[in-house]
Amino acid sequence: MMKPSSRLAVLLIAHGSRRPEANVEVEHLAVQLQQQGGFWCVQPAFLELAEPTIEAGADRCVAQQATAVILLPYFLSPGRHVADDLRRACDRLQQRYPQVPFVLAPPLGQHPAIADILLQHAQQAARSLDVPIDSLCTPG
Repeated sequence: MMKPSSRLAVLLIAHGSRRPEANVEVEHLAVQLQQQGGFWCVQPAFLELAEPTIEAGADRCVAQQATAVILLPYFLSPGRHVADDLRRACDRLQQRYPQVPFVLAPPLGQHPAIADILLQHAQQAARSLDVPIDSLCTPG
């Protein structure tokens, strides 16, 4: 775990939704990352459709005296939003705050834990069907 004294901030960026409960989920995740990660601050932000925006979230990190900011995409793949929109946002923030390094982390993508999480979700759904997992997809 990192020392909070390093003043490294995380800007957890999700797409944003018109459904408030979806955005609240991101806010809760930011709190968990703050508690478990030892970062100076973890700020949720949204690409569109919700507040705070990426710029407003970065402003909050800098206002809390972060010395560096990681833009952490809460996206699965390196599609247009990550490759283009978040890259441009990172560049804009770096120009806006030249004294604070900004770096864009990779999306969740091919992380090995993703397959485990999906498998757990599929198994949970299978249990709701009350069907043994091994009988669901038996090769013919």
